[in-house]
Amino acid sequence: MGGILSNLRSTVISGIILAIIMIVVIAVWHPGTNIFGLDGEWWRFFLRLLHVLSAVMWIGLLWYFNFVQIPNMPKIPDEQKPAISKVIAPAALFWFRWGAMGTIVTGVILAIMNDYFVDALLIGIVSDVPKDTAIGIGMWLGAIMWFNVWFIIWPNQKKALGIIEVEADVKAKSARTAMLFSRTNTLLSIPMLYAMVSAQNLF
Repeated sequence: MGGILSNLRSTVISGIILAIIMIVVIAVWHPGTNIFGLDGEWWRFFLRLLHVLSAVMWIGLLWYFNFVQIPNMPKIPDEQKPAISKVIAPAALFWFRWGAMGTIVTGVILAIMNDYFVDALLIGIVSDVPKDTAIGIGMWLGAIMWFNVWFIIWPNQKKALGIIEVEADVKAKSARTAMLFSRTNTLLSIPMLYAMVSAQNLF
C-alpha cells in the first residue's frame, strides 16, 4: 500500500480503479440501472463529473492560495521563499489555470447538451425559469473568474515569480495585481458556488 501512496500517478490510477469497482458493485447490487449505458444521459453525467472534478481542482487551489499561501508568505524567512516562488507556486498555478479551463469547457459543453446554454447566458430573462437565472449567474461569475485566471492573474504571476524577467518595481506591482484579482476570484467563488449548487437543488 505504501508503494501505491508514495507515487501520485499510482494513487490516482488506484482511485480510478476503486471508482470502477464501486460502479460495478452498484450495477450488480441494483440491476437495471443505467450505469453502463453510453446514451445521452450517461454522457451528460460524465461531463458533469468532469466539470465537478475540474472545479474542485480550480477552487481548491484558489482557496489554497488565499487561505494558506498568501497569508503565510510574510512568516517565511527570506532565504526559504524561493522554495515557494520557484517550485510550489509555479506547479500549483499550472493545475490552477488548467483546472479553470477544464471547468469552463466542460460547463459550456454540459449546458449545450442539456439545452439551457442560451437561457442561462440570458440569466433566465427570456425563459423566466428560476433555474436558468441561478445557473446563468453562476456561469457568468465562473466566466469572469476564468478570464481573471488566464488574462490577469497568470500573466502577472509570471512576472511576480520571475518566469518573465522584469524590473523590481514591475515585479512588485504584478504580485499585488495578481493577489488582488485572486482575492476577487475568492470573493466571486462564494456566490458562484451558491448559484451552481442552488440551481441543482433548489429549482
